[in-house]
Amino acid sequence: MDKEYSSFKLRKGEPINGGNFTGKVWLNRLVESDTTYNINAGYVSFAPGARTHWHYHPGGQILWVIAGKGLYQEEGAPVQTIREGDVVTCTPGVPHWHGAAPDSGMTHMAIGTQQHKGAVVWLKPVTDREYNR
Repeated sequence: MDKEYSSFKLRKGEPINGGNFTGKVWLNRLVESDTTYNINAGYVSFAPGARTHWHYHPGGQILWVIAGKGLYQEEGAPVQTIREGDVVTCTPGVPHWHGAAPDSGMTHMAIGTQQHKGAVVWLKPVTDREYNR
């Protein structure tokens, strides 16, 4: 028989104040990269309409949506809607962006893989036109 689990509350974390996001975004760091695990991980919460700038990860990234509804786009591909339970694998070196949908907040677990290949590389902001496609 399946056991029913109750929802759990996530600590939103600290506001991200920097030039690589549009809108209100919070980060709750869980794991820092080290020579044993070589990943970083944390929850990122986006207010409705908030998003990252275009960026890429030299070692790749995994996103697991744990609440809400969001958007994800790789360079040259259409915007995808992502929902609670979805997992997105971001190919190493491929520019992309992600964030909340206009009408919903979104929280995802972000896991940066192969951190020895380098940190995230930030690019230009996502324009309103790109976001609203």
